Amino acid sequence: MIFNFPNPNRKIWRDAITSFGILFLLIVFLFWSTFSGMVSIWARSETFTHGFLVFPIVVWLIWRKRNLIFSKIPKPNYLFLIPIVFVSLVWLLGDLVSINSVTQLAATALLVLLVLTVFGWSVASVILFPLAFLFFSVPLGEFLLPILMEWTAKFTVVAIRLSGIPVYQEGLQFVISSGNWSVVEACSGVRYLISSVMIGTLYAYLNYQSLNRRLVFIGVSIVVPVLANWMRAYLIVMLGHFSGNTLAVGFDHLIYGWLFFGVVIMLMFLIGSRWTESTSVDESKFELEKFHDNFSSKYFAVTVFLVAVAVSVPVGWGYFILKKNNLKIPHLIAPNNFNSGWKQTNGNLVSLKPNFHGSFANASGNYEKNSQFVGLYAAYYRNQDYHNKLVNSENSIFSSKNKDWLSVGAGNYVLKKMVDPISVRVMNWKGMDVSDQKNNIRLQTWQFYWVNGIFTDSDYKAKIYGAIQRLVGKGDDSAIVVLYANDDGDNSAKKSMEEFLQDNYSEIKNMLEMTRGE
Repeated sequence: MIFNFPNPNRKIWRDAITSFGILFLLIVFLFWSTFSGMVSIWARSETFTHGFLVFPIVVWLIWRKRNLIFSKIPKPNYLFLIPIVFVSLVWLLGDLVSINSVTQLAATALLVLLVLTVFGWSVASVILFPLAFLFFSVPLGEFLLPILMEWTAKFTVVAIRLSGIPVYQEGLQFVISSGNWSVVEACSGVRYLISSVMIGTLYAYLNYQSLNRRLVFIGVSIVVPVLANWMRAYLIVMLGHFSGNTLAVGFDHLIYGWLFFGVVIMLMFLIGSRWTESTSVDESKFELEKFHDNFSSKYFAVTVFLVAVAVSVPVGWGYFILKKNNLKIPHLIAPNNFNSGWKQTNGNLVSLKPNFHGSFANASGNYEKNSQFVGLYAAYYRNQDYHNKLVNSENSIFSSKNKDWLSVGAGNYVLKKMVDPISVRVMNWKGMDVSDQKNNIRLQTWQFYWVNGIFTDSDYKAKIYGAIQRLVGKGDDSAIVVLYANDDGDNSAKKSMEEFLQDNYSEIKNMLEMTRGE
């Protein structure tokens, strides 16, 4: 037999598996858009292709424990209905503002909680690791890109200087005598890190019994790929430098990178194998749990009903909210002149159209007052979805593929002198090959969000505000506001934009409020 059910437990296991199967199919059906979205990311992104392997690995890990699992008696645990309701509501909030990571984590968590609810803790405790391993299927990690890119650039520059080679760094670009180098997304090492952590976690579980050894090896699998990527970047620059830019300057440097990473990971596993512990289990020591006469199969039917209600209500509620779209097309118009004395002008500023997709309307204008020049751009969003939304990793001042502008610094600034203090996100840019300007032009941009009357410069707060506003029936009208000015290095850009925002804050707010009222 494939399943070695103990005779007294066959009926109870049959009822448990049937109940789980029904609820599993229900969750997949209700959250189909979320799960299919995960699969599409696995298919199109090399960073997350490993997602296709996670479910087969989980099934195999559970299969290895089948005899121990079937020595237990499944019994529904209704306490886990509470986290199921909570996670379903989290999914709803994430879906209202189209945050893939939140909805995908929540949907995956529901599958894990389903096992705990239907089979109970006695059974689920045997397969806690496989259940936790299921979360590796969620495409997470791209938020680490800017951090890892910055670390890689800093290490590479320091290592080059220690090698006795003069280097000039500006942002993620640096120049040595043999040429220019830049740390791009492929150099961040995020693919190495995600792959290493997944493989390292599985290796630790299969080869160690001690929790300390497992945690140490998982920690090593996090640190090693980061350090290896730094060394990879440094060695590639050195190869290019000493070969007269004939090696490691094209596609071949990616090949060298993966070869180097493969060697490092193999060495990590070889070293880790020195402390391998036996993970075999003596099946003769399994004790068959006793069936309680007061337990009835009707508990599984009750579980199916309660879980079905817990996951269906939030999905239905979200569908109802999302159907209440505002079908009116908003019109956003920037004023020709502000009442504060700022007048529209056509000169003295670079032509700038930020890279924000999916907006319903946008407006822009360049303004001048007392020889101060400031540009304004606003993009307005309504009826947002996963393709057209305010906060999106692809929305930025300049596209990542834009070669005309180089980011040379970022930060935040709080305007405290205003009636309502407002925080803005500051970005500094260097023009590399701007057609209508000198190549050495510098630009400073400020950006912040407006979410149904609330201003913030935080992506996370904008998402939270948007979810709450939509949940209470106030719609999802939002906007991004960008100010920009030429930066001559004398703090003039900051002074100009600060004065502009102080003078025109109320008018900008009214402009957005009027658009919402349409």
